[in-house]
Formats: sequence, structure tokens, C-alpha cells
Amino acid sequence: MFVRLLGPVELRTADGRSVEPAAAKRRATLALLALELGRTVPVGRFFELLWGDAPPARARAALQGHIAALRKLIAGSDLVLSTRPPGYRLDGPAGAVDALLFDDLVARAAAQSVPDGDEAAAGLLRRALGLWHGPAALADLPETDLRDALADRLRKERTLALEAWTDRLLRLGLGADAVSDLDRALEADPWNESLAAQLVLCLNQSGRSWDALDVYHRTRRRLATDLGVGPGRALRSAVSDVLVEEPARGPGPAAGPRRTAAVPFASGKPASRTTPAPRQLPSGDDRFTASPSVPDQLPRPPAGFVGRAAELRWLADRFGGAHPVGGPGVLVGPAGTGKTATALQWAHRAAPGYPDGRLFADLNGFGPGRPVEPGAVLGRFLRALGVPEAELPEDRAARAALFRSLSRDRRLLVVLDDVPDARSLADLLPAGPGCATVVTSRSTLEDLVVTEGAGLLRLGPLPAEEAGHLLAHLLGPRVAAEPEAAARLAELCGRLPLALRIAAARLATHPAWAIADLVPELADERTRLHALDTRGSSSLRAALDSTLRHMSDMAAHLLALLAVHPGTETDVPAAAALLGGGPAEARGALSALAAHHLLTEISPGRYRRCDLIRLYGVELLDERHASERGTATAALADHYLATLAHGAALLQPAPGPRDLGDRVPAQRSDGHRTARPHLPTVRSILEWFRDEEPAVRGLVSAASEGGDHDRSWRLAYHADGLYYSVGRRTDRLTCLRTGLDAAGRTGDPAAVAAMEAVTARALSGRGRTAEAHQLARRAVDRSSGTADAVRVQALTVLAVTTAAGGRPDEAVRLGERAIALAEAHGHAEHAPYALSNTAGFHGLAGDPARALRRAREARALLVEHPLAVFHLSAMINEAHALQLLGRYGDAEEAWRQTVERCRFSGAVHLHAVAERHFADFLLATGRAPEAVGTLRAARGLYGLLGETTVVRALDERLATLAG
Repeated sequence: MFVRLLGPVELRTADGRSVEPAAAKRRATLALLALELGRTVPVGRFFELLWGDAPPARARAALQGHIAALRKLIAGSDLVLSTRPPGYRLDGPAGAVDALLFDDLVARAAAQSVPDGDEAAAGLLRRALGLWHGPAALADLPETDLRDALADRLRKERTLALEAWTDRLLRLGLGADAVSDLDRALEADPWNESLAAQLVLCLNQSGRSWDALDVYHRTRRRLATDLGVGPGRALRSAVSDVLVEEPARGPGPAAGPRRTAAVPFASGKPASRTTPAPRQLPSGDDRFTASPSVPDQLPRPPAGFVGRAAELRWLADRFGGAHPVGGPGVLVGPAGTGKTATALQWAHRAAPGYPDGRLFADLNGFGPGRPVEPGAVLGRFLRALGVPEAELPEDRAARAALFRSLSRDRRLLVVLDDVPDARSLADLLPAGPGCATVVTSRSTLEDLVVTEGAGLLRLGPLPAEEAGHLLAHLLGPRVAAEPEAAARLAELCGRLPLALRIAAARLATHPAWAIADLVPELADERTRLHALDTRGSSSLRAALDSTLRHMSDMAAHLLALLAVHPGTETDVPAAAALLGGGPAEARGALSALAAHHLLTEISPGRYRRCDLIRLYGVELLDERHASERGTATAALADHYLATLAHGAALLQPAPGPRDLGDRVPAQRSDGHRTARPHLPTVRSILEWFRDEEPAVRGLVSAASEGGDHDRSWRLAYHADGLYYSVGRRTDRLTCLRTGLDAAGRTGDPAAVAAMEAVTARALSGRGRTAEAHQLARRAVDRSSGTADAVRVQALTVLAVTTAAGGRPDEAVRLGERAIALAEAHGHAEHAPYALSNTAGFHGLAGDPARALRRAREARALLVEHPLAVFHLSAMINEAHALQLLGRYGDAEEAWRQTVERCRFSGAVHLHAVAERHFADFLLATGRAPEAVGTLRAARGLYGLLGETTVVRALDERLATLAG
């Protein structure tokens, strides 16, 4: 017999007949036995599923009746139902229950390697998902909390399997197969950003880019309206693949849509170059008859071209395929990426496929001097196509019309190099469906996607392997002799072809140098650009200078001011703070820099710059008045300080001295108000901090090194709660130690005590208990006579380190002392920190009743802050206390609420802790299958946090359970 749980509960015979138990409670009994196949289910567990918290007086007799009826149904099959104190047990093959068969198929799929096992894994996952025969598992059972919890667990497992199946299909280039399943899943779970991101990728891969964008915007609006948050990183990354098509790297198809165009790529025997007969122009003006001419204006192939294999494939695919589409192929990217060389390399390969001619024009959009006028280019094109000089129209519009007429019936290849903007291109595009146009530019030329159906390909740095091949081609055996130095040199050159060629040229002119001799000059940020300067038009600095000349003053000013930003990424609010203006001005300046590839927009409103661009900005800022650097540095620090203080208020509404937060400046020294990004929720501030953590740590160090110790320690102090929630323990401790040193240099005892307390808390989290305890003791001693809240904080941290040292009773005494201090001085708003921790101390000391009371007191004070760190930790301690008191039903509900709320908050550390302890609870109550899924979730979260010791311990537990 076969038990079906993944939909309405059903029992089927070997020949496929349904013998579904008629009564809902009988089906529920069968479901619970099947889910726990091979394990004894306690009687109380059945009561909980069938009747919830209010079983009837004759519940045991009713259950016995259901058991007896089920025994009759399965008599003679391979399923055996027996009485085993303290309950009942169903035995049989795991393949007899669809939910267990589902788990087995998913586990077998997960064991398949990537990418070799993708096809096999996709088949296994498709079989697993095919076992579902309804939108919800256990769909027709009585509605109890336990039924809901079991169904929710199965739903989550189905979602994870769907996501795993989709990942495999995307790598196989078969994302279109998952679209309908993802669409249904997202409709049922509309806030699931992971599903939305995968649906965007699958739609894009199947060529439905507009539908992909619609899914993104629909999800974005729903998240904003319902949850008050913006799209997360996965969804932002997915939509960026739609907006700008990137080349596929390595084996396998690209994640984005495959685009082809009108002209087949001639890869075999060259086409005949027989001169076509003169043709009459279909323009309505019979004065012009083109001469028999086959122009070939392509410059010589680039010497020593190496790499760009993915980009060349993209061009070949676009202009040669079974289903070509119109529109030019546009290669965009910053100076030095080899756009022109790539375009010409492909054009020479493809030339035989265009027997009517190859046209080339350098529009000098970003070179010295003025850009070339499109009318002049049209004149050269028309002459090459046989129009006599005397018959050449003077008017640009007339020349454009004539060019369209001449190209309509021809197969031409047109390369337009260094185009300044989309307006320059409209008249230069050939009209014939058999023509192909390749465009290069440092501008993004996004308008061409809309107006001409262009395919946009961004060229960035070379992949590391291709950069190595280029150096090997340029330097020969020297690279093989110094592989590590060559790899380091490539990275310092940003893996840009121009920079690599300049570096190789310097080594070629100094044959006595080793590669390692040039590395120190490149490694020194003060001399790197100088080392890549040829003092000519081909130098990297000259290329950047020519790009800058096309920028607005505001954009150029921002590029210089970004030199004080210690991170590689920035956003609109940070740029506004630097400029001392509003978000509209900042957005315009950032967009202009991104349009010319001095920055790269990695998600809406967020930009990244490479190291060479940062160093170029440093040179620009050095040319300005020294006061600009100081003003910009202070403005940026104040922006981050204001944002961190806002985040700390969300996470820890009152964790420390009120006056510390009140000192965050509302205005810059030049009178402008400090900028602050819109981060209304805990999840949004944590996502912001994950992106911005390197910048925060850099600002703490920069402020300390620059003598601005007050800003340094305040930045570190307000960042601590965010560090606690997202992990990154090593970075957290580095940041706090810098802040502690800065606080000491201010001479402010309250600042030092506050920093000692939070640093001790971080040390305790790293297991350095003795060091943490000593520092916490110093914080308590120093806090005497400071603000009460500092002392509350210091006492609570000392209690934490005392408990970690194995003295829970002493920890309780210190925690209660902190609570009393907070309440006695009218600072009840500072009590949650002490209350939440002290609840845990009482649990450790063997007093769960008092632990429960303190945890609930903490929660009562934070009722308006349900996702605050101390509220979530109080929920964990409350669930522990209920478990210790033997109130297992209440404890399970508390654990489920805690896990769900921690997940929703985005606080990865607390989410990991909650999942791990919930698994302990499930194991303690004999529910190993449920515990396995929860342990896996905990393992994944601890992996994200980099907690390798905990991950190893969880792996051992999972292995034990599997055995």
C-alpha cells in the first residue's frame, strides 16, 4: 500500500485503488503514523493533532477506534500497525509514504555533483515534485496547530526542492521548464524573494525579458506595500541580469536570454567576393546609380589579441543563428577593457559572411579633439559604396536616406567605434535585414535598446585565466617562471587589457627586471597610476582624463569626493552626503558616472568602483583645496553615524546610554542636514549593513588615524548591535578594538566604559571568556559615576561573561542587580537588555519559573519593537523556560513563533540559535525527522556566519541521525 500525504491524505492499494479513510480524524491518525514511520508516536501527540489543546473526555477510546479501523484497512499489505508504549507505531518500507519518498529523492539529488550531475539531479527533483497532488499537504485534516506546523514544514521542503530543481535547470539552460511551477509557487507565497528571483531568471533565460521585469516590479511593490522593505540581494541581482546581458563565463549556457540577429556567421569556406552588378536605388530618385564596389574599411586585426572568448561567442551568437533578430550589438565598458579590439577581432572572423562590404568608423567620442560628425561618416560610407563625389548629398538627412536605400538589399558589416551617445548613431545604422552593426562606447547607450532593439554587452576586467594568458603572450616564459608574481601583477592592473599591456611593455623595455620587481610599484597606491602612465594618449590616465572631459561638473566633483569613501560600493544617500545636496543631485551624478563606466550600478541605486578608478579619484581630490577632503570625510562619517544610530535604535531600542545616541549630528559643519537612507525595518537595516560593513570598519579606522577619535568610537559603538545580528565576528572585534582605543584617547570615562562593555561581549562570543570577563570587570569599575545606562550595560555584560565561565548563580545576582539599578533610577527603558539576559541566567541556574517571568517582562517592555534583538533573545529564553517546565505544547508553539520571527527579521545569528535549539527540543520530544530539517537549516545559517566549529558539530549530529 501507498500513503499519500502531499495533498489530501489518501491510502492506495498496490493496483492504484483508493481506500481513503472516510473520517478526517482517522486520516489524521494515518498521516501522523506515516510521517513517523518506524518510530513510536506517543498518545498525547495524536491528541494534539486530532483535537489541539482540548481533547474530549473519551479521546483515548476514540483514538483506539481509529487505530483498529486502520489495522483493517492495511491488513495483508507491507504496512504493519502495532501498539508500542507509550503509543502506536507504523512499520513498512520508506517508499510506501510519498513524503518520505520525496525526502529520499531530494537527498539523492543533493548528492549529485555540480555541474556534471545537474541533469540527473533535475530528473530526481522533478520526480520528487511530481509526488505532490495538491497545493497543500495534509489538506483535508482537522485544523489544529500541529496540523498547521506539519503542513508548513512539508510546504517549506517543497519550496526548497523547487528552488534546487530550478537552480539545476538554469545551469542546463532549461529555465523555461520551471516557469509555470515557479509562477504557481510565487502566487501562493508572494513575499518569497528567492522564488521571485528564480522566476525572473527563468523568464529571462526563456527570452521573456519583459515578463521577467514585470515579476520583479510586482514583487518589489508587494514587499514595499505589505512589509515595508525593498528587494533583497538575490532579487536585485536577478533583475540586473535582465537589464544588462552579461556574457556566459565558463561552461554552460548564459543565465540571461540568448539573443541572435539577422546575419548568419560564416565560419566555413569564405563567401564569394564576386562584384555584384550595379543596382538601381529604390529611393524614387533615379539620378543615383551605385558603382560596383565592395568596400573593406576594417582596420587590421588587433595584434596579439588574447581572451574575450565569452564576448566573441556572444557576438557570434547574436549575428549568426537559426532565428536572427534585428538590432546592433553594443559593446560598452570603461576605458582600457579592449572593446575596440574585441569588436575588430570578431569582425575579421565574420567578414566572409558579409560579401557586400565591411564599413568602419571611429567617431572619436572620448578621444582628444571633437567627436566626428555623423554626416562626415555618412559621406565616407556612401563613397565606399560607390556614390560619386559629385552626386553626394550635402544634407545629413539626405545622406542618411541614401545610405538606408543602398544598404537595404545588401549584406554589410558596419563597425562604429568609440560612439559618444545614442543620438550619433541613428543615421549610421544600415537598413537591410542582412546587415550587422557592432558598436563600441564608454557610454551605456541604453536608449539603443529601446529605439533599435540593440543587445547590450558590458565588458569588464578579463577573467583571471584570460589575464594570465594575455601576460604569457606578451612576456613569454617569464610568466611561467614567476606565476605568483604574474597573478599579483594582473590583479593590481585590475585585469584590464590596457593596463596589462602597459605593465608588460615596461617589463619588455627592462629585460633585466623580474616581474616581481614591478609589483611593489603597482602595489603602492601612491605610485600605481604613475606606473601605468605611458605619457601618451594610450596611457590609462589619459583614457580616464578623456572620459572625465565628457562629465558634468557635479559628476566629476563626486568622483573626486568618493576618494574619501573607504568601501568599494556606494549608494545615493552616501553620495548626497558627500555632495551636500539632495538625493536627486546625487542620483544624477552617480548615473552619469555609471553611464561612462567610471562606476558600475550593481543594483538599483547602488554602485561599485574598481581600485584604479578609486586611485584616479584620489589624484583628482589631491588637486583640490585641502579643506574639501576634511569636509567630505566628516560629512561621510556623519552620514554613516546617523544611519548606524538609526539601526541601533531599531535593533536595540535602549541598549545603552541615551546621550550617546543624542550626540549624532543632525547637521554637517557646513550647514547641510546629514543624509540618511530610507531603512524602516530591521531586515532593511541589516541588509544595508551587510553591504556597508567594510565601509563602516574603514571609516572607524580612518577617523581614528585622522585624530577624529570621537567619531571613531561612536561609529564602532553603534555598529556593534548590527554586527551581532549579521555575524562577521572577526571584523566585529577588529572594529570594536579600534573604537575602544579611540574612546580611550578622548578621555571620556563613559565612552571608555561603554566600549569596554561591548568589546567584552564580542570577546565572550568568540569563546575568549577570561579576557572578556576581565574587560567587563574594568567596564563596571569605570562606569561608577557615569550614566546609569552605562552601568546597567556593563553589569549585564559582566553577568554574561560570568555565566560563560560556569557560574550561573553569580550571573543571576549580577543580572538582578542590573535590573534593580535600571528600575530604581527610572530608566526602565534600559531594562530589556538586563531582563532578557537574566532570563537565560535563571534557566542555567535551574529556576525556569523565574526565567519565564523575566523573559516575559522583557518582551512586555518591547511590545512595540517585536523584532528588536532583546525581544527575540527574550523569546528564545521564554521557549527554553517553557521546555524546562515540561509545558511541551506551549514550548513548541513558542519555538515556532521564535524561529519564524527571527527568520523574518533577517537577524542571521539569532535565527541560527533559534533553529538549533528548536531542533534540540524536537529531538528531546522524540521527533527526529522534523529535527533533521531544522538542524539542516541551522547548519546552513551557521555556515553563512562562518562558524566552522558549530557546523562540524551539526554535521556530526546529522550523520548520527542518518545512521
